Amino acid sequence: TVGFENKILASTIALISVLWDAVTDPIIGYYADKASSDKRKYMLRAIFPMAICFVAAFVPLGGMKEIGKFVFYIAMTMLFWLFYTVYTIPYYAVVAEITEDYDERTSIRGLSSLLNTIAIAGGNIIPSILPLALVGIVGSAAMGWFTTAIIVSVIAIIFGLLAVLSLRNVKLLKADGKKIAEERRGAGDIFKTYAEIIKLKPFIAFVVFIFFFLAGSSMLQANIVYMIKDCIGVDYDKYVAVFIVGLVVTMAAVIPIVTKVAEKTDRRFTCIVFFSIAFAGLLVSKIYGLRRGSIPMLVTQPVFMGIAGGAFWTVFYSMAYDLVEIDEFVTGKRRESVITSFPQFVQKFGAAIGMWTIGWVLQLTDYDKDLAVQKANTVNGIENLSTLFPALLLGISIIGLIFYPVTKERFQKLTVQLEKKRNGEEYNTEGFEKLL
Repeated sequence: TVGFENKILASTIALISVLWDAVTDPIIGYYADKASSDKRKYMLRAIFPMAICFVAAFVPLGGMKEIGKFVFYIAMTMLFWLFYTVYTIPYYAVVAEITEDYDERTSIRGLSSLLNTIAIAGGNIIPSILPLALVGIVGSAAMGWFTTAIIVSVIAIIFGLLAVLSLRNVKLLKADGKKIAEERRGAGDIFKTYAEIIKLKPFIAFVVFIFFFLAGSSMLQANIVYMIKDCIGVDYDKYVAVFIVGLVVTMAAVIPIVTKVAEKTDRRFTCIVFFSIAFAGLLVSKIYGLRRGSIPMLVTQPVFMGIAGGAFWTVFYSMAYDLVEIDEFVTGKRRESVITSFPQFVQKFGAAIGMWTIGWVLQLTDYDKDLAVQKANTVNGIENLSTLFPALLLGISIIGLIFYPVTKERFQKLTVQLEKKRNGEEYNTEGFEKLL
């Protein structure tokens, strides 16, 4: 918003770019699944344009008219999200090509999730410190953000290239290994492809698991400022660091545990256990109440959030990979990127619903930003947004997991028969009928 007098234009850019990002996920996923495609090449080709567009989105435009700035910035942010999607969809999907082993997928995604937690912590801390720290050197807030964007882009290029180089000598199922027959593709086939994916038996339960978790998680995150300021009644700028540190530390501690438990049991069971702990914790928080001055709740709330978040981000993509083999067994087609991209499409809408709900609750409970102390029903509504409502959404997500039929045992039986089917041998569906 440092480039705009009209803050509505700035927020409109953010809204349009997020919607654009959601739309491009399934499209890029569809085209990245060509039998001859190499996901490493998609990633490599996207890195530099992504970094350039990110920097361009922070270029100070000085005396340019507002509408000119609006057009320029919306073009740059849309291009950034396009190249970001071209990189990330193959990045997440490639694990399904690296290995078909259930536990190896869990291990890879567990380590990735742990590193991602550290990166997200940096991504939250750097923008809150660096731009202001640079103002004295570069002369203005706008130039501070521009310089920060350059630094972040250089870091992104380095780690993006490291990810591609780490895959250089890795054998990928499509690009280097088993050849899947190429099929003719037209733009209209996108809808047909996603319709086939939706028809997979485990898919609806998987979508329920994703959508309702993300709705609850986004609600909790977006409500942090109101919870700290209006429920607990302390200074947000002073205490938000307590919340963020608690969340990051909890996730960093939980992720290795989730990984090990999932390897010993399976991902579905593990997620149900950790979600249930968080569910119980949120209900206890509601019973206890987010009272004014209850500083301990600033520690317990991010812990419950971190337990659920650590479990979700550790197993979410690995669970999506399992659908790749189910899809291949049913349809004869292997579509890692499509299956990875569609849940990302769903999760963005889940997150949007969670944040949208906050606005409704604040409106219906007569929130007044000018009041030092909000009315009792307003405080109760804000408390529910951090306790009861996300607990209910998490409960629905748990129900989705209960009905999700993919277990380690069934998946392993399926992969044995899938290999026979690939080789033209006789195969059966004994022991994994519930997946079909």
